[in-house]
Amino acid sequence: TDGEDYNVFEDQERDDEARNPFRCVLDVGLARTSTGARIFSVMKGACDGGLDIPHSTSRLAGYDSETKSFSAETLRNYLFGGNVAEYMRSLQEESEEKYKRQFSRYIAAGIGADDIEKLYESTHSAIRQNPAAQKKTPSVPKGEKPKRYNQQRLSYAQRKDKIRQKLASAAKKKSQ
Repeated sequence: TDGEDYNVFEDQERDDEARNPFRCVLDVGLARTSTGARIFSVMKGACDGGLDIPHSTSRLAGYDSETKSFSAETLRNYLFGGNVAEYMRSLQEESEEKYKRQFSRYIAAGIGADDIEKLYESTHSAIRQNPAAQKKTPSVPKGEKPKRYNQQRLSYAQRKDKIRQKLASAAKKKSQ
């Protein structure tokens, strides 16, 4: 995760009997594919993680189309949240109120603009130490139903009863 272009298939010394890395093809679907888009950072992470994805550095952040050169340092800056830290600093200088509203969780956790790179580095090292996905505990205890945010659909009999009640209510108001 230093921003350098890494291809697991080409950059590793391998013998003829070793298994090939899993080959993938990046399918972006309808996502915009402008240079530096997040989808290419995801692809870079997958390549660094050991997947063989054919790609070029021309779409990664840090590629300059005018000089046709790639800056690994710029990509590393983006991968480790340098752009977020820069935004935090500029927002803190411009408007303290906006800064507190935008980064309230960072402030509550005691994370400043200078701590973001360390946070990303510690996250990367924790993933390298134990890459197995950890099972999350369910937010709703077993046996309970999760909260519904939309109304439950009424059955045919319930809808007919609702109409019957409305008609009875309207007839009662009319008779008074």
